[in-house]
Amino acid sequence: MPLFLRMALQDVCKWEALDTQGPSPHLPEAGGWAVPRGCDPQTFLQIYGPRLAHGTTTLAFRFRHGVIAAADTRSSCGSYVACPASRKVIPVHQHLLGTTSGTSADCVTWYRVLQRELRLRELREGQLPSVAGTAKLLSAMLSRYRGLDLCVATALCGWDHSGPALFYVYSDGTCLQGNIFSVGSGSPYAYGVLDRSYRYDMTIQEAYTLARCAVAHATHRDAYSGGSVDLFHVRETGWEYVSRSDACVLYRELQKAPNLEQEAEASQVHPEPATPQDAEEGGELFVEPEEVTPEDYRIIAKTEMMGPGLGDAGFQLQESPCPLPRLEMSIEDVGN
Repeated sequence: MPLFLRMALQDVCKWEALDTQGPSPHLPEAGGWAVPRGCDPQTFLQIYGPRLAHGTTTLAFRFRHGVIAAADTRSSCGSYVACPASRKVIPVHQHLLGTTSGTSADCVTWYRVLQRELRLRELREGQLPSVAGTAKLLSAMLSRYRGLDLCVATALCGWDHSGPALFYVYSDGTCLQGNIFSVGSGSPYAYGVLDRSYRYDMTIQEAYTLARCAVAHATHRDAYSGGSVDLFHVRETGWEYVSRSDACVLYRELQKAPNLEQEAEASQVHPEPATPQDAEEGGELFVEPEEVTPEDYRIIAKTEMMGPGLGDAGFQLQESPCPLPRLEMSIEDVGN
């Protein structure tokens, strides 16, 4: 709007320009909820609000070729499966999408609000905000409703002028930047797979396989996750919907070909320690030669030659011409 026209509107119609930096004024106020007169909205919702159990598995990680986002498709409320084929990865614009975890209605509503705010910013400023700016905007809008049972946990995955970017935003205003995020009831199982195999310099196919494997294992262990595995890839040219795979079929395929060579190597490098039960069954306790080092022999020799004196600074091991007699016992003596 031209400056002279804006000044004329301000003088004649008492019009005030909107704040282009803050959130839209069309959002309802935090205290403007329809609750009984005289009741505090936060206290009323904590006492009389519905208690809904949430369950899902979503993940996202950043690597050399962009950002991968994956999620299961089961929408549940407690033990009730409301929809087995829902979409938990929501596109925001061509270079940005986000995973949703929490209350489905809250997540969809706030992503619509975010899409509107970004569109208004693009019309006002001529360009879209960066991924970091989008995460800060969403965090600022959500923080106004802290304590009102709003449940939104999302991972914003995008590509801007600085390259691939990944941010985690929660409904209490938390905003974090990182390389790996997994949200939902199945996230501990997904983190176990991601922490073992994640590398920033992965190939595209390795990243696809890692994301599918992590979500498939989580759906197998978590009762509130299931259905299928949606896979998205955010590139420099924009986001791409890669595939949707059945979680049960994918997990069975992963179980058919276990890596036996790695298990054999691991068992050789880390042998199982012997126990007293093995000695009772086999007659004697067998110890691998590499488990006792020369340092262990020196410690044993010093303890056998323990002297009678104690230093002021603590215990000191000294050699004595009259060593203490060794106490030899058998397993039967210990039992008596």
